[in-house]
Amino acid sequence: MNSVILQAGTRALSGLLLLFSVYMLLRGHNEPGGGFIGGLIGSTGFVLYAIACGTGDARRALRVLPQNIAVAGLGIALLAGIAAALFGDALFTGQWLFLGATETDKGLPLSTVLVFDIGVYLVVFGSVLTLVFAMEEEI
Repeated sequence: MNSVILQAGTRALSGLLLLFSVYMLLRGHNEPGGGFIGGLIGSTGFVLYAIACGTGDARRALRVLPQNIAVAGLGIALLAGIAAALFGDALFTGQWLFLGATETDKGLPLSTVLVFDIGVYLVVFGSVLTLVFAMEEEI
């Protein structure tokens, strides 16, 4: 498509969608949201960019093959699930680490649940972009 207005608007909107997708990823740890919806929102930014500027430009902006993103996310999600076995718990049991914990403050809680959500985010992001880029290149 050769619309200058669409291309300029898409560049601004893509950045906002990526930022909002990270917010939804991190928010989903304790409230509605999470890796799946965050990955869908993030991939929407690149899908819009591919429609406005072309698939080649969108692939160059992504800089990494979407298939590789999906595989890396699958590995991260698997590592989050296996981490519980290191402590003798069942697979995918949440493990917590509290950074900076003191006697009065429990610190910053980090968990394998968040790591799993990040893996899901990357799997959904990479899978959707692989599918959409392939369909866009066919047309």
